[in-house]
Amino acid sequence: MFSGITEQTGTVKKIKKDGENVHFILSCDFVKELKIDQSLSHNGVCLTVVDLTENTYTVTAVKETLIKSNLGLLKVGDEVNLERSMKPDSLLDGHIVQGHVDQTAVCTKVEEADGSWYYTFEYEPTNENVTVEKGSVSVNGVSLTVVNSKNNSFQVAIIPFTHEITNFHNIKKGTVVNIEFDIIGKYITKIVKQYMGK
Repeated sequence: MFSGITEQTGTVKKIKKDGENVHFILSCDFVKELKIDQSLSHNGVCLTVVDLTENTYTVTAVKETLIKSNLGLLKVGDEVNLERSMKPDSLLDGHIVQGHVDQTAVCTKVEEADGSWYYTFEYEPTNENVTVEKGSVSVNGVSLTVVNSKNNSFQVAIIPFTHEITNFHNIKKGTVVNIEFDIIGKYITKIVKQYMGK
């Protein structure tokens, strides 16, 4: 379980294919604090540490994860948003993020707004995945507030701190991002559809 508050970005050092799986070797400032079997969010995807060296760690993504997320598009040198899992006594500064990406979205516009930025994302609409005006959404693992919610798109406002500390500074028109819709919204949508279908 995560909060959507990125600790820092990690850097992809190597990518190794193993059948339908892909091993990602990354570096970050807190490598020495990691342990085997520990869960970390990578652009919003929960992955398990499977190997450690002095300066790097390795996680593995299976085929399903690669299909539903942007991890399969990563290249050596790319920045990845990282967050370690929440502790039970942690403050929930963002919102409840499971690390289970629902689908990807594409950035269609980046607008500067006197020191901040508005990013517009479009996605393939489904029966379960919706955004709500002023509700929460996770974009590449970052907890954000929805603006201008529509059937297949939404905007988020990014302040300078978030722009600098996450990989949002690399997102431009055409960039594919990971989306995890708000868990409460998904449950409510499912319940309402089931009730209305009776």
